[in-house]
Amino acid sequence: MLDLSRFRNRMVETQLAGRGIRDRNVLDAMREVPREAFVEPGFEEFAYEDGPLPIGAGQTISQPYIVALMIEAAEVKPGNRVLEVGAGSGYAAAVMSRIAKTVYAIERHPSLVESAQHRFGRLGYGNIDLRVGDGTRGLPEAAPFDAILVAAGGPDVPRALREQLTIGGRIVIPVGPGGGHQRLLKATRTTETDYEEEDLGAVSFVPLIGEQGWAEGGRRRAANQPANSRYQSLPEMIADAAEPLPEFSDPGFGELFDRFADRRVVLLGEASHGTSEFYRARAAITRRLIEKHGFTIVAVEADWPDAAALDRYVRHHQPFRPGLEAPFRRFPTWMWRNTDVDAFIGWLRAHNDPIEPEQRTGFYGLDIYNMSASIAAVLTYLDRVDPEAAVIARERYGCLTPWQKEPSTYGRAVLTSGYGKCEQAVLQQCQDLLRKQLEYGEADGDNFLDATQNARLVASAERYYRIMYYGGAESWNLRDTHMFETLEHLLQARGPQSKAVVWAHNSHIGDARHTEMGVIRDELNIGQLCRERFGEEAALIGFGTHTGTVAAASDWDGDMEIKRVQPSHPDSYERLCHDAGVTRFLLDPGRHETLRQQLLEPRLERFIGVIYRPDTELMSHYADASLPQQFDAWVWFDETSAVTPLGPKHAKPGLPDTYPFGL
Repeated sequence: MLDLSRFRNRMVETQLAGRGIRDRNVLDAMREVPREAFVEPGFEEFAYEDGPLPIGAGQTISQPYIVALMIEAAEVKPGNRVLEVGAGSGYAAAVMSRIAKTVYAIERHPSLVESAQHRFGRLGYGNIDLRVGDGTRGLPEAAPFDAILVAAGGPDVPRALREQLTIGGRIVIPVGPGGGHQRLLKATRTTETDYEEEDLGAVSFVPLIGEQGWAEGGRRRAANQPANSRYQSLPEMIADAAEPLPEFSDPGFGELFDRFADRRVVLLGEASHGTSEFYRARAAITRRLIEKHGFTIVAVEADWPDAAALDRYVRHHQPFRPGLEAPFRRFPTWMWRNTDVDAFIGWLRAHNDPIEPEQRTGFYGLDIYNMSASIAAVLTYLDRVDPEAAVIARERYGCLTPWQKEPSTYGRAVLTSGYGKCEQAVLQQCQDLLRKQLEYGEADGDNFLDATQNARLVASAERYYRIMYYGGAESWNLRDTHMFETLEHLLQARGPQSKAVVWAHNSHIGDARHTEMGVIRDELNIGQLCRERFGEEAALIGFGTHTGTVAAASDWDGDMEIKRVQPSHPDSYERLCHDAGVTRFLLDPGRHETLRQQLLEPRLERFIGVIYRPDTELMSHYADASLPQQFDAWVWFDETSAVTPLGPKHAKPGLPDTYPFGL
C-alpha cells in the first residue's frame, strides 16, 4: 500500500502555500483529503503531481493549485452553503466539505456521480449532496448559496447561477471559448441586480455543457445572449476548415501535402497497424515527396534487418546470401506483408531504376532489432519451463503501447516466482538470437551502414528486453530514443541535404508532451524528439477514423482477425470529425487559429495497435491528448477497411527468395 501522506504535505507546502495560497482553511482541508482516492485506479502514485489527471468520461481532475485557488477565491468559510458545478471525481467537493457546513454538487455524467458517491461514503464525508443534472441551471430548490464554484468553462456566467447567490455571495467560473483562452472570473453579488467582477487570470477547462452553457460537442447561444447571436459548433468549424481528399490515385491527393515539402522530416502516422487507408494515404504522400521534392529516405516502424531486405530490392542491390529466413515472417505478419505495402515497394523499385545508385530512395527500419523474433523466443522458452509466466508475458507483449492502463500486469509478473527463476535464461535466449542475427549482417561487407546499425541494435535491444520486464516508462523511452537515433544516423549517412519520411503509429509520431503518455507517464517519442531536434523542419501528421474494419489480433502472437472498429466515443476527437460530415479530409489547424484554440482542450483519442480488444476499448485504446499540439495536421477517413495480407497468389516470379512477398 502506498503511503502518500508525505507527498500530500509536500504538495500543500510547495504547490499551494509556495504559490501564494494563504487561506488556512483551504490548506488544512487539502492536507486532510486524500487526492489519491479520487483518481483512476493505477494513477494513485501520480495523485500529488502538479497537473490534472484523467478520471473517465473524457473529464479530468483539476490541478491541485487550481482547486485551491478557486476555493480560496470563492471565500468558502465554515457554516457556508456551497454549490459546485462539474463535480467530476468529487475531489473539490470533498475538500470544501471539510470547510463548509453543506456542499451541493452537480455532475452530468452518471458514472462519475456513482463513483464519487462511493468515495464520499468510504471517507465518511456525509455533508455532500451530489446529483446528476445540468449544472448550468443550478439547484433552485437548495438556493441561495454563499459560494458557487464551476469546474468547466462557459460562454458567460449562467443567469441561473447568478440568481442563486445570496447577497454577498461569490461565484468563481472559467469564462471563454476554451483551449487556454478562458479567464477565471469571480463575480460577487452586491444587490439583487448588481455584481462586481474580478479577473483572476488565464485558465484551461473542459467546456461547460448545458442549457445555459455550450452545446454538446460545440458552442451555442447562452440564455443571456441576444437571439441573433450565432456560434458554430465544433463539428461545423471542422467541416469549414476541412480540405477534402481526392482518390489515392489522383495527383491532387499528394499535392495537398506540398505545404510540408520544405521540412527535413515528415512523419506520417496511423491510428492502427491494420487499416488499408492509412497505408495507401502514406504511400500517396510519400510518392509525391520523393518524386517532386527530393526525399530519399523512407524510415518505418519495422525492424532494421527485415526492412534491409526490402531496401536491397528497391535500390537494386544484390540480395542477402541465400538460405536466410525471409523477413516479416513473424507476428504481426500483416503489418508489413500486405498488398498496400507490396504496391508501394513495387513502385519504389521502378522509380529507382533509372536513377543513379547513390541518389536512389532507400527503405529502412527504425525499430529495436527483430523484436518479434526475440519475443517468440521468450514465449517458446516460458511455454516450456513456466506456463504461468508465459501467460503473463503474453499479456505484457500485448500492451507495448503507452496507452494500456493496466500497470498491474507488470506488478504480477515481478511477483511471480517462476518468472524470477527464468529471467536470466530468457535474456540469454534473446541475446543469443541477437548475436546470431548480427553474424548475418557482418557477413555482408557491401553495406557498412547495415553492419554498424546492427551493432547498435544489439546493444539497445539487450537493454530494452532487460528493463521491459520491470515496467515503467524506461523501456518505451529506450525504444523510441533508439528509433530517433537510427533516423539521425540515416540522415547523416545520406548527407546534409537529405530528407526523410517516417511511417509509424500515431503514438510514436504525435508529440508525447501533449498526450497522456507524456503528461502522466513521463514518456517521450519520435515526434517529440524530432521537434526538439529539428524544430519547424519537422512535420507531424496524424491519422484517424470513426469506424470500419481492422486487421488485428486479440492477444500477442494470436491469429490475425478482421475486426469491426466500434464507432468513436462521444467525447473523442474522432466523434467531432465524424459529426463534421466530411468523409475524408486534411485538417491543418495552423491555418485556422480559432478552430485550433477550440481543439486545444484535451479530449479522448483512439489508438489501436496490432492488438484490438473492443470489449475494453475505452480503457485500453483511448487516451487524452491535445490534438493541435500533438500534430501539425490531421488526415481523416470516416470509414476504413482492413489491410489484405499477402498469400501465395501474390508471388512475383523471378524475385530472390529473400524478397518478403515472393512466397
